[in-house]
Amino acid sequence: LTEGERFDWRGGSERHTTGIWMYSEHFIRRGANGEQVALFVVDTQGLFDNETTMGLTAAIFGMSTLLSSYSIYNVSKLIGEDALQHLALFSEYGRMALNAEDDDSASSSSSSSSAEKPFQKVEFLVRDWQNFDNDDPQTDEDFEEMEREMDEYVKGVIKERDAKDLAETRQQIATCFEKVDCYLLTHPGFEVTKKKYDGDPKLIEPTFVALLDRYCKKVFNSELEPKRIHGRYLTSQELAEYVKAYAKMFKTGSEFPQATTMLAATAEANNTNAKSLAVAKYKSEMDRWAGPSALSYTPPEEFEKHHVACASAALELFDGMANFGSKGPIDEARADVEAQIGNAKDVYFTLNEGRNPLAGWETYYLPVLIALGSWVLRTITDLTCSGWSETCKAGSDALGQIYGIVLIFMLIVGATKAKQIGEKLGQIKSAMQLVMPHEKAS
Repeated sequence: LTEGERFDWRGGSERHTTGIWMYSEHFIRRGANGEQVALFVVDTQGLFDNETTMGLTAAIFGMSTLLSSYSIYNVSKLIGEDALQHLALFSEYGRMALNAEDDDSASSSSSSSSAEKPFQKVEFLVRDWQNFDNDDPQTDEDFEEMEREMDEYVKGVIKERDAKDLAETRQQIATCFEKVDCYLLTHPGFEVTKKKYDGDPKLIEPTFVALLDRYCKKVFNSELEPKRIHGRYLTSQELAEYVKAYAKMFKTGSEFPQATTMLAATAEANNTNAKSLAVAKYKSEMDRWAGPSALSYTPPEEFEKHHVACASAALELFDGMANFGSKGPIDEARADVEAQIGNAKDVYFTLNEGRNPLAGWETYYLPVLIALGSWVLRTITDLTCSGWSETCKAGSDALGQIYGIVLIFMLIVGATKAKQIGEKLGQIKSAMQLVMPHEKAS
């Protein structure tokens, strides 16, 4: 094919394809069910170059997965765990876009099924595979044996694992795709990998050509299936509408969490763990002095001193752990630790003040002062006034009634709140110990 009749390409270390490209013409083929279908060939840029952000990489992968009934994931030499993790992560972005589109569609609820997998097929195309038992195939039987090796290889890659992270990755892929497959291609020859290679097929290794021929027949003949959403095949007009809707959704990015790098994700998790442990250390130390189970009251000076010591130890623990990643997120996490410690301090201060033996007595001060004042005034009145004065008698009787009423009030309170009174007496004892501490025995 000449330039303009094929996807453009070139050799070298610099990227050439950017974004998502769709061939300008469609091809009419007969699908696996025998019906004629329109085939659109799509090419995307390689993932994880030095110029594309993680967000754009996720959008490219998710968008191409949404549009395709047959996705081909090109990897080198083997299917590594990193490739599986990337597939699991980015396919989730595509699934979220599909679900978000469903929420905006009034007709989707009648045709969708919660058990249906959102995507049809993904196939790992492994280039430069070096592990065939027969590295010089000559007959169809030889190539069929190589393809059986491919089936066994992909089954081993995606089989269940005991480790939680490995199992979750495979479960995510199995949830998103109806079928996961692979095809292994040998090295095309060193002449092909040279920067000056011009596309001459004569320079390609025969085994690679034969495998590529079998692969193209497999993809474009026996396993070709139209794009299907919610169990229904799409027409070309419907596919165009989905393209517009998905492109708009990925452009706004309002439906998706922020894509992040493995470094940033690891640093975030490390900062979160450091925060949790630091705050837990502060609370553990403060619980012994002023927590819910503490029995004695701590004076304000001692409380503040202990708080400062516990906070310093907690922040020292955080600083020792949170030393991975950018300084900005670490500083934000440290500020969050300080804020949580400040909030916890207020709680401990309130709990400690609740055990203050001098607290709460203001409720009883006024009645006691009134009764005492009335008694003193009556005593003075009785001593200074003459017995024949009616005014003195009336004043003395009134003052006696006042402290009598207060006395009756205090007796009633004592009868109904005996337990609280006992606690108050205990607080009086503690208060006396604070105000007049015992002298050490000489």
